[in-house]
Amino acid sequence: MRVAEVVGRVLYGHGARHVFGVVGSGNFHVTNALVAAGARFVAAAHEGGAASMADGYARTAGTVGLLSVHQGPGVTNALTGLTEAAKSRTPMVVLAPEATAPLSNFFIDLPALAAAVGADFHRVRVTHAAEDTGRAYRAAARGATVVLGLPLEVQQAVTEPWSGPVPTVAPTPATAPQVEPLLAALHAARRPVFIAGRGARSAREPLTRLADACGALLAVSAAAKGLFAGNPWNLDVAGGFATPLTAELIGTADLVVAWGSTLNMWTTRHGELIPPSAVVVQVDHDPAAFGVNRPVDLTVAGEVSTVAEALLARLSVGSTGPAGAGTGGWRTPELAQRIRDHGRWRSVPYQDEGGGASATIDPRTLSTALDDLLPADRTVVVDSGNFMGYPSMWLDVPDVAGFCFTQAFQSVGLGLASALGAAVARPDRLTVAAVGDGGFVMSATELVTAVRLALPLLVVIYDDAAYGAEVHHFGPDGHPLEAVTFPETDLAAIASGYGCDGLTVRTVDDLEPVRHWLAGPRTRPLVIDAKVSAARGSWWLEEAFRGH
Repeated sequence: MRVAEVVGRVLYGHGARHVFGVVGSGNFHVTNALVAAGARFVAAAHEGGAASMADGYARTAGTVGLLSVHQGPGVTNALTGLTEAAKSRTPMVVLAPEATAPLSNFFIDLPALAAAVGADFHRVRVTHAAEDTGRAYRAAARGATVVLGLPLEVQQAVTEPWSGPVPTVAPTPATAPQVEPLLAALHAARRPVFIAGRGARSAREPLTRLADACGALLAVSAAAKGLFAGNPWNLDVAGGFATPLTAELIGTADLVVAWGSTLNMWTTRHGELIPPSAVVVQVDHDPAAFGVNRPVDLTVAGEVSTVAEALLARLSVGSTGPAGAGTGGWRTPELAQRIRDHGRWRSVPYQDEGGGASATIDPRTLSTALDDLLPADRTVVVDSGNFMGYPSMWLDVPDVAGFCFTQAFQSVGLGLASALGAAVARPDRLTVAAVGDGGFVMSATELVTAVRLALPLLVVIYDDAAYGAEVHHFGPDGHPLEAVTFPETDLAAIASGYGCDGLTVRTVDDLEPVRHWLAGPRTRPLVIDAKVSAARGSWWLEEAFRGH
């Protein structure tokens, strides 16, 4: 059996069921080996799109994503999406053929490239092909983006046939987390807040029970939006996206516990969200994450669920519960009512800036109308740009898997392709890709892929005819803006040219065709070109620019 076939069979044996990519000579045989084993290959228009599809798929499915590319330029074309995945710690394996001869036109230093973007690197050897491939997959399953080097000569080499079974690897015995200092802090707290991040995405149940036991309010970083959806004590996203009520409540906390979150400048509003008097605790499986963004008072090493369960066990043995859970805590009927009334951005009053001579729609009005119109069972994928706070905060999601936030690298143009990967992972849900006009134009070529897949996909373009972030960053200082502003373009017509249904929206009434599309078979993507008002920057943008 040739090594390329072994690699494909081993990956399928470990659980790989979808592979995204663009096929060339270097990855032809390994991709076909995956398909022969039973995996589905999703052909993208461009390797950059394929990388984001694999990323979006992995985040939404909660499993390892697979990307297959050609050697050399196939790898470099995928680099931005690969960097986003690595920075997001997306579980992903990149099948990267290697031209190992330095004189080859296709030669690149693949290990150095992987290291430069924060990805792990593994290489397949002829006599250890199954072992090397399995090790790479398991590393990805633990939360790494792995570049798997497949030297061309190695792929073609003959080795021992492999047909399984997948070898089992005994887990390393976990050390019991040291929770006593955190337990004491919970007992002493009167106004505790939990902020859950990316590392807590699978820990809703134990964190909710622990919060109930100690009277904590619940918040998340943007990457974990939806984790506590439906909970009456959910404050939603902390940081720059926080509602005024959320900022007020976190600002009066006496204990803040970060669960799988590094409390970066976005989550803490550059450190100003958390009061100086609060005790700050960080829980993470990786001790290297402790204190990387701000000083913390206590640290607990361990998986989030394990630490939460250990605390619950201590609370249930001869304990009346922390002080915060009693009459002195802040989980009162009055506060519950405030959260119901003011805990969502759509309940915060604003002056509508749409209409008039500009014939535009306010992005808040647009987002509210869409939230009411679209089914609750949805996946929302958000690109980067001035617009991104509106879909992130106005469009509700049913759970943490329903929100895909492509912001670890802050690259414009990844949202559309990421949404395609999310739609492959959850075809039972409506997938909503929220993009700006700049990001849409960058990635519109993947509409070809969207039409081929015939998946339920709604693309909403927040179209301000500009790179809005730059307009609102540099405009107030009087800088010329011709380089970042553009003539109005019929983006709906461009989408129609790719085979999608296209719709231009300037008022809420213009959204009526969306209702008919939702009622239909939804086998053609619908692209909404929403001409949004852009008189000022979004509310979070001013906050964000303070970090630049």
